[in-house]
Amino acid sequence: MTTLATGRPQGVPFLDLRDEHARIRGELDAAWAGVLAHGHYIGGPEVAGFEREFAEYVGAAACAGVANGTDALELVLRALGVGRGDEVLVPTNTFVATAEAVLAAGATPRFVDVRPGDLLVDPAAVEAAIGPRTAAVVAVHLFGQVADVPALEVLTRRHGLALVEDAAQAHGARLGGHRAGSAGHAAAFSFYPGKNLGALGDGGAVTSTDTGLVERVRRLADHGRDPRDRHVHQVSGRNSRLDTLQAAVLRVRLRRLDDDNAARRRVVERYRELLPDGCRLVGLEPRGEPVHHLVVVEVDRREDVSAVLTAAGIGWGIHYPVPCHRQPAFADGTPPPSLPVAEAAARRILSLPCSPHTTDEQVERVADVLASAVGRFRDHSLPAP
Repeated sequence: MTTLATGRPQGVPFLDLRDEHARIRGELDAAWAGVLAHGHYIGGPEVAGFEREFAEYVGAAACAGVANGTDALELVLRALGVGRGDEVLVPTNTFVATAEAVLAAGATPRFVDVRPGDLLVDPAAVEAAIGPRTAAVVAVHLFGQVADVPALEVLTRRHGLALVEDAAQAHGARLGGHRAGSAGHAAAFSFYPGKNLGALGDGGAVTSTDTGLVERVRRLADHGRDPRDRHVHQVSGRNSRLDTLQAAVLRVRLRRLDDDNAARRRVVERYRELLPDGCRLVGLEPRGEPVHHLVVVEVDRREDVSAVLTAAGIGWGIHYPVPCHRQPAFADGTPPPSLPVAEAAARRILSLPCSPHTTDEQVERVADVLASAVGRFRDHSLPAP
């Protein structure tokens, strides 16, 4: 999903899922044993249990589990009636899945720029891009922060557009007291293993305050079946269901999500205290409560700095080095638009190790190596490693 260097085992890993899951191994074993005992691997009781608990957690009326986050976005758009001939406004600073889902629904993504402080979608850029074919706006909650949903809600209501949250990196994040997944028409979540709320494989969900919309998503995700007669298929759907085993895992991890997110905030505060000049953390929305899915900084000479991190056994990533509007997959034969904020950031952003179990000593190690690298490369007369 990203450019990533894992770091040597004796160094600081970017993310160590083995360690995270070892801490809850007993609970995971019990959850899996329960599923093995009843044998309902598709649509078992754990799926309904997780859907109910996750809807309550985010503050939505209903939740439908699906196979992955990309499917969640596509199914929301299809359930909203967005498709051929429509445009969907998407921030260019996002993982390509956001745009892929738009294309899969039959619509066309139109990319817009982001704000320079937090690199989240810019409502002013959204408003400027609205045209006669615009049907929806995707608010991507990137790096663990909620985008400016209040401003986007005003815009989308004024223009009669659908507002969809891409909350794949924001499990538990809040803005103005409201959690990601409770605003707009619907939200799409991914439970990819590296997420704040991750499964042991792929998984996703759709949440909404509109129960009818969630039921349309559920029907599309189960081959278009009529809920009253499973042998009748009212619409052409697809197979995109959340497995019972993954739902069982997610129920275990959901119980710990708030504590894990609080631990991530402590890690970031330590980074904030220790990071050197010349290594700027991406800004935070003052009205929000982020969950720091990623710790992203901006540095000069990123290639050289990341080489020093790798040599020191420190994992790192880039989210994302090529903005979506510059990706060949989305070329339409016309020159790509100029989206200068995202383009400038893509050359400088660097993601640092962060998990609920990242220690103070590990943060200090990362900060020390960064200070050495940044100081070294301020003097351009010194050779790169």
